[in-house]
Amino acid sequence: MPTRSAVEVAAVQRRAVGVLSGVQVLGGLGVAAGVAVGGLIAVGVSGTESVAGLAQTSSVTGTAVAALPLAHLTERAGRRVGLAAGLLVGALGAAVVLVAATLRSLPMLLVGTFLFGAATASGLQARYAATDLAQPDHRARAMSTVVWATTVGAVAGPNLADPAGRVAMRLGLPQLSGAYLFSFVAFLLAAVLVGTALRPDPLLLARARSAVAGIPHSTRRPLRDTLGLIRATPAARVGVAAIAVGHTAMVSVMVMTPVHMRHMDVALTVIGLVVSVHILGMYALSPLVGWAVDRLGRRPVLLGAVGLLLAAAAIAGTAPADDARRLGLGLFLLGVGWSGTLIAGSTLLSESVPADARVDVQGASDLVMYGCGALGGAMAGVVVGLGSYSLLTLLAGVLVLGLLWLVVHTRGVSDGFEQTFDVSS
Repeated sequence: MPTRSAVEVAAVQRRAVGVLSGVQVLGGLGVAAGVAVGGLIAVGVSGTESVAGLAQTSSVTGTAVAALPLAHLTERAGRRVGLAAGLLVGALGAAVVLVAATLRSLPMLLVGTFLFGAATASGLQARYAATDLAQPDHRARAMSTVVWATTVGAVAGPNLADPAGRVAMRLGLPQLSGAYLFSFVAFLLAAVLVGTALRPDPLLLARARSAVAGIPHSTRRPLRDTLGLIRATPAARVGVAAIAVGHTAMVSVMVMTPVHMRHMDVALTVIGLVVSVHILGMYALSPLVGWAVDRLGRRPVLLGAVGLLLAAAAIAGTAPADDARRLGLGLFLLGVGWSGTLIAGSTLLSESVPADARVDVQGASDLVMYGCGALGGAMAGVVVGLGSYSLLTLLAGVLVLGLLWLVVHTRGVSDGFEQTFDVSS
């Protein structure tokens, strides 16, 4: 029979996963609603389509920049404060976008979307919060449950543009800005939920249990020292590489697929369906991915994810621009492969470093992830412009092959969950 303390911790863990899932629904709703119209607002306030991508670029940059400060805040004050802070900064960004759309100010719009990115950073760190108290053989499943909850918001968010626009017009605001009004409300609700319901704080409770076990807690590390720790830990290197490579390959192919299809005048509704199938692949199967990571091991799932990413590159890269079925299949596999690298890589990373360095390492990983994603998205347009969409998928495949070599040839990567630094069991 488990001890009373073990039963209590298990109850706290179940509650934490439930709260974090609710936060992800609201946060994902807010992010997806804003991202869906950000480029259109940029065009509207500037009068030129050449700046359409700046809003998304600014938001992605904001996510990368916010990752480390939020991790440092979490290290000092716990998950509850860190997650709420990111959501509140994102809400402030949404409010700034509302003002920018009203005043037709592009610089203000970019400031708003930059701040808006903090909410995405908060959502990323929520997946790690689900693992703080999880048993080693349930760690990936806890993380995948929180990742899966993002599906609801990611799918529903873009569909709120029209009703949100009607609400905005009744309030005397520009129609497109209504989506950011919904984002503002969603982020505030998510911040209130995490601030009031995520008690006791899972990170602080895990830290207290570590202290009882004699494991010291240290102050935050500089980024240089954190990256040095990752480089010195084989499993952590593989975890970060999996997260970064999977995200870079996914973003670079995903952002250019609609452009590729429009070259053949494919209807926007068909393009939207292909993108929806891709989002479904990213999130809907994450509980199954989490189960596989816990039951089959971290390395086997990473190898499977690599196979899916390579298959996605091959199928999408050889599909005609007007073949929505093959492109849809390719992007679905791309999404599932991304889910595998994210969940298996994040789980491997978290359990391969000492507990006193875990939060800083997680923040550094998210910084690398979104930095690489932003670079991949920017370079994707250049590659397609100078070459072709097929060349882009080929290069993405080469990048994934590099990850395959790393996973296969790195020693010290566990096939299961028997890691040195587990303190949750």
